[in-house]
Amino acid sequence: MEEKANGQDNILYIKNMVCRRCIMAVENVLTRHGLHPVSVDLGTASVEEKITPELKESLASSLEAIGFELMDDRKSRLIEQIRSEVIKLVHYSGDAARTNLSDYLSSRLNRDYGYLSRLFSEISGTTIEKYFIAQKIERAKELLAYGELSLGEIADELGYSSAAYLSSQFKSVTGLTPSHFRTMKGSRRKAIDKV
Repeated sequence: MEEKANGQDNILYIKNMVCRRCIMAVENVLTRHGLHPVSVDLGTASVEEKITPELKESLASSLEAIGFELMDDRKSRLIEQIRSEVIKLVHYSGDAARTNLSDYLSSRLNRDYGYLSRLFSEISGTTIEKYFIAQKIERAKELLAYGELSLGEIADELGYSSAAYLSSQFKSVTGLTPSHFRTMKGSRRKAIDKV
């Protein structure tokens, strides 16, 4: 008979989950191991069953084979949660333009933003704000490559005060103007987890 889990022994914290395909890949690994996912989101997965140390080791191996990593360290998990929340905000929510980043992260992670900011800088070597900007630039690259929106519309969608400000920040990060990047057809886009 299956043992139902309670507490934290049925939650996995997974590094490098950045998109919906990642969620599907993790769900596939869990079901191949005979588990019943309750929820799988960027950076976390919970299952009905209790995860034994042996099962965790097997899952870690299977996940590593497809580019993911299980995390046990609490601080590393929190850093990955910050990254996941920023990615969700910029790439999937459509609310990046209307959201205060510090309030958003504090409410989503139930932590003081000052603590989150210090920890992120200490562990990752960059600030949350720089990571947020890097994600916005990657999203801008994606939108430029699609060619459907003007630079002004992209700036508006990403919360920039003007197309000129986006253009300036884009050039500062990439070394290219948005128009030059657009003519290159997005050849310099990075995978989200490599930002």
